Amino acid sequence: MRVNKKYSCLPAEEKGIHIINIRAIEDIGYDQHESTLLNSLSKNPDADCKYGLYFRDGKRKVDYILVYHYKKSSAVKTLTRRVHHNDSSARSTKQDQPLPGKGVQLEMGESEPHVDYHEDDKRFRREEYEGNLVEAGLELERDEDTKIHGVGFVKIHAPWNVLCREAEFLKLKMPTKKMYQINQTHGLLKKINSVIQKITEPIQPKVAEHKPQTVKRLSYPFSREKQHLFDLSDRDSFFDSKTRSTIVYEILKRTTCTKAKYSMGITSLLANGVYSAAYPLHDGDYEGENVEPNDRKLLCEEWASYGVFYKYQPIDLVRKYFGEKIGLYFAWLGVYTQMLIPASIVGIIVFLYGCATVDENIPSMEMCDQRNNITMCPLCDRTCSYWKMSSACATARASHLFDNPATVFFSVFMALWAATFMEHWKRKQMRLNYRWDLTGFEEEEEAVKDHPRAEYEAKVLEKSLRKEHKHKEKHRYFPEETANKWRQRVKTVMAGVKLTDKEKLTWKDRFPAYLTNFVGIIFMVGLTFAIVFGVIIYRISTAAALAISSTPSGRSSVRVTVTATAVIINLVVIIILDEVYGCIARWLTQIEVPKTDKNFEERLIFKAFLLKFVNAYTPIFYVAFFKGRFVGRPGDYVYIFHSFRMEECAPGGCLMELCIQLSIIMLGKQLIQNNLFEIGIPKMKKFIRYMKLKRRRSLDHEEHMKKKQRYEVDYNLEPFAGLTPEYMEMIIQFGFVTLFVASFPLAPLFALLNNIIEIRLDAKKFVTELRRPVAVRAKDIGIWYNILRGIGKLAVIINAFVISFTSDFIPRLVYLYMYSENGTMHGFVNHTLSSFNVSDFQAGTAPNDPMDLGYEVQICRYKDYREPPWSENKYDISKDFWAVLAARLAFVIVFQNLVMFMSDFVDWIIPDIPKDISQQIHKEKVLMVEVFMREEQGKLQMLETWKDKDKKKGENCNNHSPRLSRSHSGSLSSCHSYPLDV
Repeated sequence: MRVNKKYSCLPAEEKGIHIINIRAIEDIGYDQHESTLLNSLSKNPDADCKYGLYFRDGKRKVDYILVYHYKKSSAVKTLTRRVHHNDSSARSTKQDQPLPGKGVQLEMGESEPHVDYHEDDKRFRREEYEGNLVEAGLELERDEDTKIHGVGFVKIHAPWNVLCREAEFLKLKMPTKKMYQINQTHGLLKKINSVIQKITEPIQPKVAEHKPQTVKRLSYPFSREKQHLFDLSDRDSFFDSKTRSTIVYEILKRTTCTKAKYSMGITSLLANGVYSAAYPLHDGDYEGENVEPNDRKLLCEEWASYGVFYKYQPIDLVRKYFGEKIGLYFAWLGVYTQMLIPASIVGIIVFLYGCATVDENIPSMEMCDQRNNITMCPLCDRTCSYWKMSSACATARASHLFDNPATVFFSVFMALWAATFMEHWKRKQMRLNYRWDLTGFEEEEEAVKDHPRAEYEAKVLEKSLRKEHKHKEKHRYFPEETANKWRQRVKTVMAGVKLTDKEKLTWKDRFPAYLTNFVGIIFMVGLTFAIVFGVIIYRISTAAALAISSTPSGRSSVRVTVTATAVIINLVVIIILDEVYGCIARWLTQIEVPKTDKNFEERLIFKAFLLKFVNAYTPIFYVAFFKGRFVGRPGDYVYIFHSFRMEECAPGGCLMELCIQLSIIMLGKQLIQNNLFEIGIPKMKKFIRYMKLKRRRSLDHEEHMKKKQRYEVDYNLEPFAGLTPEYMEMIIQFGFVTLFVASFPLAPLFALLNNIIEIRLDAKKFVTELRRPVAVRAKDIGIWYNILRGIGKLAVIINAFVISFTSDFIPRLVYLYMYSENGTMHGFVNHTLSSFNVSDFQAGTAPNDPMDLGYEVQICRYKDYREPPWSENKYDISKDFWAVLAARLAFVIVFQNLVMFMSDFVDWIIPDIPKDISQQIHKEKVLMVEVFMREEQGKLQMLETWKDKDKKKGENCNNHSPRLSRSHSGSLSSCHSYPLDV
């Protein structure tokens, strides 16, 4: 391997172009073409470079962009356009060579401007890093003459030999020349598939990648020794833009800068502000006149548009443009949205069943019957008066819409739906792995993701230097040889030798971070509980205050007013804390200093999900399982702070209030946080950037007239922040759909409507609002799948408790089969109410106006199973309570085990890998073996041919006459001079 470190300056008189010729590292067995490093200071961009998509020569494609900020005084600005060609002095090292566009040295006699040492340090680091990139074989071009003042761009191009070398290192599977026929269905299945294709043709996207394939190219990890296996007829398109940017990014991460405090790649340089941004370019514009066709424009038309909401997603094109990881996210979101369609239909049927049977529901009819004349006990002390049960008629009728026998069936259905959805996604994922050549990807995936993070290596280096410093302090008077070893050690560290293999962070190093994490998470969970408790106090105090109202309408709407305002307060708090908890989870993960990006992502997801789950569902858990459970009874109520009485459920139960709480939080969170924030915040940022640019343009009309380069336009876009927020909002929504679906059967419908918009909203954001992310290979959705399975299992348990403890389903069954005299529900309401003698009120808790109903009340009723006041053990818990409790617990056990068994049965009966895909994968392996066997046979035949030729050559030489003159001895000896080179 040869390295040519000589830089030859070529004179350039036109347009101030400074060209430096560099001979990069040659690959083994391949000729290395000379790479060029160009810098153009021309104000008018060359049309051949397609406004930033190519280098100035119009031939080399820009694969990646590095952005940096620089400061110049007026003296330096005038000198940057001057190029010196008479500097014949050779430089001793490559780092001392000034790269084009970075400024030049001042001539002798000129006044030296003010020096910014911080900026100079950054510039020196950039010079060395970019020199190392050139050593790695990349080609660079600088542009500081842009419309964005104080911002410079470094364009990076990866030549063919670098792409081949890195593709082999990364084990990228590339298509070979070998093509094979994909197994097609026959008979009845073929006819059914053709009918389905004709029916769904209007909703298919008009992209080539989405059309059904009948043949497929055999893929194999790229190898330079086996280039003859691959179709290299068009080298420009063999590695697409996604793959090229991935390769360049791997080189950027691997290349080090030794002038930094710790030796790392682009991540540490970005963190230190040496570079302000690094990103691949979009393929071009997506709108406007005379826009050349490109994948970005096609995605905008067929995917990122609300007008095509009814169409399937072009997942293969999404993967081609953004990479496998983002493609899998949108594929999962599409499968989830499709699976919500049957769940929504069943939920609507359940809701309509409740509407159709509300007039036939005997308990609600009894509550609404004013002839029953049931007088209820006051809802609060002193200010509240007695009230008629018939006044809660509307609440009772509304409760039946969601508290009926059909909701039990719907809970079982949704548990099986969740299991079916997970199995369907696993099968879809395997199909995508086959189509995207991701089978057998585990080894490559681990090799890529095990690269230590910049922060981890910095921490390890800090630990190593601290240990060396302690060792030095202990041996203050050490001999000179040891001192030289110490100096050599420091130089080695600063030169970029990685210490992660020798030094590691132990649990002792991370103990302060673990302690901070534990305390921080406990504090955040406690803060959430405290806020929910505060809302409870608000509900109780507001209900008491509104009860004092003299107007009958005010008193009648107390429960609705308190519930609605409390839920809105909860919604606002949830939205605010969601943003706060997201930032706190990231900070807690950063101080842990995980070793790899995969570990960092998994820990961040766990913390963020835990905090956001508690934040979103704590108010709902309170209404479902705690409200009305610890109230006490008239004459012996439970008080908070000795003044606030615990709130009770409505006569129809807490299920209706749970439904209101769930629907408002779910819809509000989706509408405000997921959609309004995602649309409004990017638009606001874009408007602010537009106003800033407009202000600059008014100052410089000449700059305004210039057309922006592609990398300038992309720089003004928002950076890609990862898929965690996108997955998180969908996982929380999945919890709303499954966890409390027994109380809100319409949840799948609202989730479906939201997701139809969400897919196009996310698509538009990725295509038009964000910088193009670096493509990441992945074969699954990672830890999110385990979270989904956990939520599905938890949903079975929660729905079992909601049905048995929150709804009146179990008390109705117990009454129907144990206490009903005629086998009907007549008398059920009276059975669930206990009696209380008003003379047993505690002092100061009786109503101030006992004659509010127009008559004197002696006995009032309250919802509980207790002995009557005329019993020997008055107000004690009755036997009916224990019978109902036993039935509730039995139902939880039976429901949970039955549904879990059915879910596991669905999981077992549906294979993870479709049969046709497993056959195709096996067929690929067989074909690959055949290809290599033919190649080996060809080599053996060629070897035999060479041996035969050599043998014949030897025989001919032996048959020569010995009488030949000695002058021919040279030619005779040449008969045996053929080397056998196989």
